[in-house]
Amino acid sequence: MRELDHNAHSVFLLYYHLILVVKYRRDIFDDTVSDRAKEIFSYIAPRYGIEVDEWNHDGDHIHVMFRAQPKSELSKFINAYKSASSRLLKKEFPAIRKKLWKETFWSQSFCLITAGGASIEVIREYIETQGEKDGKDGKE
Repeated sequence: MRELDHNAHSVFLLYYHLILVVKYRRDIFDDTVSDRAKEIFSYIAPRYGIEVDEWNHDGDHIHVMFRAQPKSELSKFINAYKSASSRLLKKEFPAIRKKLWKETFWSQSFCLITAGGASIEVIREYIETQGEKDGKDGKE
């Protein structure tokens, strides 16, 4: 298991899986465009206490596994990333514009899933068994 992150006031391990889809599932991403999209993500991320862990793509979407901090404003970060990457990718790869409709790059929605080192079942069992060692059942 990975070491816990920390700051002055807390200890944490916050992993997220983000999926961003191109509007109308247009086939935009190849390795070159994906690499540039990752560079943009990695440039913006530190301002929000975010660090990229894994990155991959398909033609019409990207997958990102990243770590965050308790203070990270995830929706603000995602919106900042979508805005900057849309503008820069269309500027740097003019052929992309021909594949888009009305210049819209990203779908308005996104998928963000928490991803930790333990399954929900393991955490639930851990919480349910607290207090059992010393004769308390932990339940009221």
